[in-house]
Amino acid sequence: MNEAMPDAPGTGSAPGPAAAPAPGAEPVPPERTGVAAVDGLLERLGEAAGLAADGHLAVYEDVHRGLRAELASLDAPHPETRPHDPRS
Repeated sequence: MNEAMPDAPGTGSAPGPAAAPAPGAEPVPPERTGVAAVDGLLERLGEAAGLAADGHLAVYEDVHRGLRAELASLDAPHPETRPHDPRS
């Protein structure tokens, strides 16, 4: 039971041909949300495509920070508006 199992075909460590990018692997532009600040942040994600993998994190963290700030702004108190006076 201590026999070494041979590698299954295609799973060995022998170098193979370089993998070609999968079809559709190009970045897909984000859908517009209609909120300019959010759309601008999402467009920044496209910048990661031109960076080495170690540069992706900085872009993702910056976009994430911006999106969190936009969400937090929804919870911020807004100036009170006067209710409509039907007598006017």
